[in-house]
Amino acid sequence: MKLALATDAWLPQVNGVVRSLSATLEELTQRGHSVETITPDRFLTVPMPGYASIRLAMAPRFGIRRMLDRSAPEIVHIATEGPIGWAARGWCLSRGVPFTSAFHTRFPEYAAVRTGLSAEYFWPILQRFHAPSSAVLVSTRSLADELAGRGIEHTRPWSRGIDHSLFRPEGPRHPAMTALPGPVLLNVGRVAPEKNLEAFLSADVPGSKVVVGDGPALDSLKRRYPEVLFLGSLAGEELASAYRAADCFVFPSLTDTFGLVVIEALACGTPVAAYPVTGPIDILGRDGCGVDTRVPFPGGAVDEDLEQAIAAALRIERGDAAALGGLYSWRRATDQFLRAIASALNDQDRRMRNAA
Repeated sequence: MKLALATDAWLPQVNGVVRSLSATLEELTQRGHSVETITPDRFLTVPMPGYASIRLAMAPRFGIRRMLDRSAPEIVHIATEGPIGWAARGWCLSRGVPFTSAFHTRFPEYAAVRTGLSAEYFWPILQRFHAPSSAVLVSTRSLADELAGRGIEHTRPWSRGIDHSLFRPEGPRHPAMTALPGPVLLNVGRVAPEKNLEAFLSADVPGSKVVVGDGPALDSLKRRYPEVLFLGSLAGEELASAYRAADCFVFPSLTDTFGLVVIEALACGTPVAAYPVTGPIDILGRDGCGVDTRVPFPGGAVDEDLEQAIAAALRIERGDAAALGGLYSWRRATDQFLRAIASALNDQDRRMRNAA
């Protein structure tokens, strides 16, 4: 299969979308698939307004046309709704090449936080973008239900995975965290307004709070919460050691579509506390034992009151958290991705035969 992957989110960005795409690309390559990557590093870029670490391709339309005409993919997967995503979408429609898309990011809610406008103002843009897609890949069942209510009904599941050789309960613990008064509460991710970090940092709970990550809100939060340990961005073994050093992983986001960091923390044996919203509720379930595949004992806790969720998570055994995290793998997630791609190609073949 000749596949093209078009994405506005790519290395050196550090986020769940990039990690998901990188891991999937590696799996696809290992299975012998040919993948042409259409990524920002192939274009002149400018910083995204308000988020300088994310760079967007400038006027990529004609460059993308040349790239895709040359590689002649059978199908294109469009991961993001940015300049590259729109340009790749236009090429597919003009050439009659099927494409799938993905709903990784709650763009309307993120835009609402940054502009002060209602999220409803931005939803028609997303509906238009995904309407001609053969399938919209979503990470959770509740997100699929939500999108159906928005008129985006042609969704297919594409979960997430982790590298179990890296994210595991056994191994060193981050030295800067082991010296802190316990319990140690950790958050990992982009330090940005839409992540709702204030709900975690202002929670009235005992112990020490640690934040791993970088982003536009970092300096402001450092000034407002001087008692919090901000470690900056970590990766690889150092990131895994931070997960292991925490007694509880706190995920206060209300806007994530999944939360890759949640399953990374679980796999390291760290119980998770979160709100019962799309993403964590699809991983933990209402009772903390999972959703589609369940484990005997809770690996985390969800509650409308984040402080109550933290208190419940701190009572969970680390081995039970690891058992829930162990359910996720990139092999399984890539199987889902390939089923969606194959279904889109089959639909295209069927339409061509009917037209003939």
